[in-house]
Amino acid sequence: MKSLAIDTVGHTTFLDRPAPTPGPGEVLVDVRVVGLCGSDLSTFNGANPLVELPRVPGHEIGGAVLETGAGVGGELRPGAHVVVVPYTACGTCPACLRDRPNACQFNQTLGVQRDGGLCDRIVVPADRLIVNDRLGLRQLALVEPLSVGFHAVARGEVEATDTVLVLGGGMIGVGAVLGALARGARVIVSEISAAKSEILRQLGATAVLNPLQGDLEAKLEELTGGRGADVIIEAAGVAQTFRQAVDLAPFTGRIVYIGYTKSEVAYETKFFNLKELDIRGSRNATRADFDAVIAYLEHHQDLADLLVTKVFPWNRATEAFDHWTANRDETFKIMIDFGKDD
Repeated sequence: MKSLAIDTVGHTTFLDRPAPTPGPGEVLVDVRVVGLCGSDLSTFNGANPLVELPRVPGHEIGGAVLETGAGVGGELRPGAHVVVVPYTACGTCPACLRDRPNACQFNQTLGVQRDGGLCDRIVVPADRLIVNDRLGLRQLALVEPLSVGFHAVARGEVEATDTVLVLGGGMIGVGAVLGALARGARVIVSEISAAKSEILRQLGATAVLNPLQGDLEAKLEELTGGRGADVIIEAAGVAQTFRQAVDLAPFTGRIVYIGYTKSEVAYETKFFNLKELDIRGSRNATRADFDAVIAYLEHHQDLADLLVTKVFPWNRATEAFDHWTANRDETFKIMIDFGKDD
């Protein structure tokens, strides 16, 4: 079986590995399409603090059931198309006991703490699969990254009366934009890429502001009549936007952090108290978030055409990260298509 590994910083290679077989409660999935995540690119560039090399990346997976282990039944029949939920949950840590398994203390995400889906076949626990035969395979591979943004919106308790500012208009930011729009909120995005800004407007953002052109705070004040954004979602993962979220938040505003930065961040902490801010982290996504994204995609069947920037065939997958690195400003989503469509 062939897999693609990031073996050293800035380099990928194909490896031959034994084909896996499913055990009790497990399913053998034929990998059809894998989306590359910003965390995968960070791993490739040596900037992901959660990953040790070599690592097989890939946790945005659309596939089909090949074989089931003992005790697996129901919808998971051979040929069924599935979305892979790439996280684990121990069931006993404080997060799991609070019914928040997406933040499991001992979580191991595919492609991050353990080898991921850039391989011909992968074995997955049956409860980590969602059957869906209504979406195309590329749409299935969009579910996980969009779910991360939807989860951040849920963490921010976004309502239809809110104005939401999303800092960073990459793919995770897109999920936050769509999640907020799905709740009826007004959305403003801070993004420096002109190519991405145009698509963000097409998705429904009220305004897309370039923070390098003019005073972002002044523009935000103008757009909101001086109220500011009720919810600020940080989706860029750089020190500047971590601080910016606190600076831009109005009194009693809500801040949600999705991204993380490898460097330490210094804050003017008095604003936490003076503004009485609600500051929340957001990690991964819940089954409810996955279900919400699937329902959204079923009603917006053209989103894959808009968001998938480039598709590499499996035999050229070693080119994908170099291409993304060279074209970051124009790239939302790169996918690897294994060429196994039914």
